[in-house]
Order: sequence, then structure tokens, then C-alpha cells
Amino acid sequence: MLYKIRIILDAEEDVFRDLAVSDRISLEDFHIAIAQSFGFDLSEMGTFFATDENWTQGVEYPIVDMGFEDDTVIMQHTPLGTILNEESPRLIYVYDLLSMWSFFVELAKIEETEPIEQSELLFSFGALPDQAPDKSFKSERSNRNPLDEDPFDEEGDDLDDFEDDFEDDFNDNSFNDFESYDDYAEDY
Repeated sequence: MLYKIRIILDAEEDVFRDLAVSDRISLEDFHIAIAQSFGFDLSEMGTFFATDENWTQGVEYPIVDMGFEDDTVIMQHTPLGTILNEESPRLIYVYDLLSMWSFFVELAKIEETEPIEQSELLFSFGALPDQAPDKSFKSERSNRNPLDEDPFDEEGDDLDDFEDDFEDDFNDNSFNDFESYDDYAEDY
């Protein structure tokens, strides 16, 4: 089968490539096709992540086994059609694990034709920036970035009550009712 796939750079500016590939190629060959379509020289490693319809990152398919997990399935041993298909039409692709060029990969169309031997660039839109766009990591529980928030600046928190109680303890001069250390030490 012939897959027509759109690969979109995770950035504010629109930058994407449309590729035609066989569903039988390995993820490693697909990695090469994507990297070349964006002008990368393949000097860096890449990885794929399975994802759901909300782009939630799932199982990783690295280019090499780094030894972190016992059941790692590498790109070379994974045909594209086994993880990208009508039931799972999305992947996340990351090129250069230090710079983190991140891409959304989406299956656009499947054609019941003889598979092609080489990937084919169908359409190219936008220029790749000079460096990878910055990533903003967000909490899984919300769409807010917890690093941008002041944890003590929320309505309904108990910090104001705590500060009031703390100030009351020192403002009522109740500490003057205690004996001095010298008086306390004389008893022993």
C-alpha cells in the first residue's frame, strides 16, 4: 500500500512536508526520508513515539537500543505499517535528541496501489528555522505551564491565613510571658 503522510514541525510557523512511502518500509528508512526532506544531514539520531488522537506520547521506537528497557523495539525492525495505520494514524518524530526537533506525523491517505521503492517528496511548505523551536513542558493535569505560575498567588490558598496567624502570634507579645533563658538555666 502507498501511504501519503504529512510531517509538521512543532513550531508557531507552518513548516511541513508531504511524503509518499510504502507501508512496508522500516521506521529507520522513514526516519531517513523525513530527515532528508527537511534538509538534515543524518548526523544525529532520531526516534519515533506512538501516540493517540490527542498526540499523547506513547511507546518509543528508537534508532538504536540504548539499553534502558528490556523490550525495546528499534526502528530497523519495525515496518511503518505496523504502527502507522487507519487505527493509529499519528506518530511523533524527534530528530537530534539534544536539540529536539519535534514533528507531528499524520497519515493523510492510503492508496491500494503497488508500493513504491523509494520515498517521494510530494509537497514542501515553509523553511526550517536555524535552530529547533523551544519546547514548553506542561503539566499532564492541565494545559497550564506550572513553571510560569506563582504557587502562592492563587485565590483560596491558605498562605494568607498562615501569615495572619503567624503575625498575630508575634504581635500579641505573648512571648514576653516566657521566662528568659537565664531564669530557665538557673533552675538546672
